[in-house]
Amino acid sequence: MLAFERYRASPAEVLREAQITPAMLREPDTRITARQMEIVSEGAMRQLDDEALGWFSRKLPWGTLGMLCRASLPSPNLEVALRRWCRHHRLLVDDVTLALEVDRARGRATLSVREHRDLGAMREFCLLSLLRYVHGYACWAVDSRISLHEAGFPFPRPRHGAVFPLLFPGPVAFEAGDAHLTFDARYLALPQRRDDAALRAMLEHALPLTVLQYRRDRLLVARVRRFLSEHPGEAHDADKVARQLHLSTRSLHRHLRDEGASLQRLKDEARRERAEALLVRTDHPVKQVARAVGFADEKAFARAFKAWTGETPRGFRRRAAAR
Repeated sequence: MLAFERYRASPAEVLREAQITPAMLREPDTRITARQMEIVSEGAMRQLDDEALGWFSRKLPWGTLGMLCRASLPSPNLEVALRRWCRHHRLLVDDVTLALEVDRARGRATLSVREHRDLGAMREFCLLSLLRYVHGYACWAVDSRISLHEAGFPFPRPRHGAVFPLLFPGPVAFEAGDAHLTFDARYLALPQRRDDAALRAMLEHALPLTVLQYRRDRLLVARVRRFLSEHPGEAHDADKVARQLHLSTRSLHRHLRDEGASLQRLKDEARRERAEALLVRTDHPVKQVARAVGFADEKAFARAFKAWTGETPRGFRRRAAAR
């Protein structure tokens, strides 16, 4: 409503379309659906001809976000696409700048919003929306849910702070230095999977990308493998793995199934690889190797190892030593 106040326009028609009553606006704990948010946002952007909804010192006319999408689409991979998005956004406004930084050593990428003037009462909505716009486009462009190591915001946790985890798939931190998203840098290498026809279809209903999380994660199998390999001796049930990856247990199983994998198969792969390495590179007794890969019983380990490789642990070790 702050945008309508700035432009001295009436929100009555937009609110009517979204079925939001004046009484709902006066109630601070009112919640609206994703569809209502889509209707309100698109209606306001069209009526006010400002896709920034009054955040900046100049308007971003209707179609600006579509232009940013088109300018980033020809990129060979996500990293190039995001760098183009940041560069082109800077041509539009100077109130804020977007920046992508990649820490190759730690395998992390950070997209941040740097503020160059006081955004006032619109600050929270502006920063949240800018990050959701870029995140939504990025997920769509590479056809993958991009899970986050962290979403950070430079203001105290608001009264409605519980909404933020629904918008950003990962831990959320408040009172951060800059608004930012941090994620696994491997997503940057994913190729763009969309063409002009897909872009036109997406732009007809683009706003859901800003309020709904993308479902499929094309790096989930790799993320599960990394987690299992980093904690080889622990018992990993589905609930624990899901919590570590900021998913529900049901979502974890569904996403893995969509990728043609299963948690049990990935656990077996991680245990087998760790066991083979220990048998070849160390002289630890088989009983100690069994414990190191999560088996309390040497016999159970031997049965599992033979099912994985067709050999007993001792036979595998002898054959490897004879090479």
